[in-house]
Amino acid sequence: MRHRLLVPGAAALSLLLAIPASAADFTPGAPGVGDSYYPYSGNGGYRVSHYDLRLKYQPKTDLLEGTATLLAKTTQDLSRFNLDFGLKVSEIRVNGKKAAFATSGKHELEVTPAAPLEKGKDISVVVRYAGKPSELKIDGFTAWARTPDGGVVAQEPDSAVWWFPSNDHPSDKATYDISIAVPDGTQALSNGVLASQTSKLGWTRYNWRSDKPQATYLTTLAIGKFDITTDKTADGLPVINAVSPDLGANLGSARASIERTAEVTEWLESVFGPYPFNSVGGYVPNVPAHYALETQTRPFYGKAAFDKGTNVSVVVHELAHQWYGDSVSLKDWKDIWINEGFAAYSQWLWSEKEGEGTAQQLADYVYAQHPANDPFWTVKPGDPGADKQFDTAVYDRGALALQALRNKVGDKAFFGILKSWPTENKYGNASVADFVAFAEKKSGKPLADFFHAWLFQPSKPAAGAGVRAFAASGLVAQPKSWKQIAATHAMHVGH
Repeated sequence: MRHRLLVPGAAALSLLLAIPASAADFTPGAPGVGDSYYPYSGNGGYRVSHYDLRLKYQPKTDLLEGTATLLAKTTQDLSRFNLDFGLKVSEIRVNGKKAAFATSGKHELEVTPAAPLEKGKDISVVVRYAGKPSELKIDGFTAWARTPDGGVVAQEPDSAVWWFPSNDHPSDKATYDISIAVPDGTQALSNGVLASQTSKLGWTRYNWRSDKPQATYLTTLAIGKFDITTDKTADGLPVINAVSPDLGANLGSARASIERTAEVTEWLESVFGPYPFNSVGGYVPNVPAHYALETQTRPFYGKAAFDKGTNVSVVVHELAHQWYGDSVSLKDWKDIWINEGFAAYSQWLWSEKEGEGTAQQLADYVYAQHPANDPFWTVKPGDPGADKQFDTAVYDRGALALQALRNKVGDKAFFGILKSWPTENKYGNASVADFVAFAEKKSGKPLADFFHAWLFQPSKPAAGAGVRAFAASGLVAQPKSWKQIAATHAMHVGH
C-alpha cells in the first residue's frame, strides 16, 4: 500500500513551530563563563549587546543611584540567569515584567523572570539599585576609589560589579550609553564621546556614548573636579584629556604627558593601523593609585606614574592597548599576553623612534639582565597563572618574545602582522593560540616551537633565538629609555 505524505499547510506549520519547549528544556544559566583564572566571572545563557546606565552620584555621601537597562540575546532556554553585581537592588524587570531575584556567592545576582526565556530571543533587563560603592568589599577589596570631591572606578580584572550589573567577562563586549548626574560644579568622565550635557535644579547630567564593543572592565567612571582639554587628531578624532588640579607636584608632569595623546595616537596608527574607536584621551584623578589602566578610549593614569616627571612611555603603553586588549580582547584571562606583551613592545618601538634605544638593544638588555636561574624565566607569559598575571615577566619577557619574532620572520612580515592582527580581528576576542596560528599564516613559517620557547617554556630560551649571543654575558649597556619603561611595568605588578 502506498502512503500519502501529509504536508501541513502554512497555518498548521506555524502552530507546530509555536509549540514551546518543555519545562525540562529550560535550565538556569551558568554562574560563570568558565574562565581559567576566574571561573565565576561572567555568566552563561545570554550575551549582552548594549548597556544603558542612568546614574546619580552624591560625592558627599558616596551614594550611587542607578537604573541599568541591558539589551541581550539568550543563547539557551533559560529558567533563570545571573548578573554580576554587588550593590543593593530594589527591582528587576525582564521584558517589562517584574522578576524575582536573589543573591549568591561573592557577586552573583540570580534573576528569575516571570516566564521562562526561549533560546535565541532578544530580551531587555532593567535593574534599579542604590548603594555606597566604596563600602562594598569583595575579598576585602573595593574597586571604587573615593576622592575628596568624587569617586573613580578603574580596575582590572573586575570593576563593574561595584557600579553596574553586567555579564562581567571580556568575552561578552557591548556598546554603552552612560548618563551620570552630579552636583553642579562637579564633572563626570566616562568612555567615548560626550553626547550632551544638561543642568537642572543643582545637578548637571553628562551623557557619554561608546558606539563600539567594550569589555566591562574597560568601562570607567570618574567624578570630581578636573581641568579638561579637548582637541582633535590630524584625522579629526576627538581628544578629551582631564587632570585633577589637586595633583600637587605631579600636576605639570601629568599634563605634559597626557597632552601628547594625539601625537602618540597618530604614531601608533602608523604601527597598528587605523584607530578603532570614536574618541581618545586620558585622565589623571586625585587618587593615590600606583597603576595605569587602558580603559577604552580614556585610559586611567595613577598620579604615581608621574612621580619622577614626564612619562610619555606609560601613555604609549595604555594607548597601544586600544588596539591590543581593547579592540582585540582576550578570550580567557590566561591570554593576558595578547594585551600586555604588545603594549610593552610598543614602548620599545617608541624608544626606537625617539632614539633612546632600539627594540633590539632593549631585548639584548632584558635577556642579559636575567641569568638562567632567575625566577623571571619560570613565569610563562602565554599562561602565567592568576597569581602571576601582571608579573614583570609578562611585560618584559612578553615584549622580548615579539622582538625575537621580528628577528625570525623579518621586518616586513613582522610589521605586517602587527598591523593586520587588529584589523582582521577588530572588536573581537582572541587567544594566544589564535595569534600563533595567525603569525604562522602571515609569515609562512612554522612557529609553534618558537612560541613555545618564548611564551610557555619555564626556562631561559637559548641565546640566538631572537637575541644576539653576546647578550648572555650580561655586558650590555642600559638603553636610555629603560628606567621609564621599567617603572611603567612595575606600576602594574600586583595590580
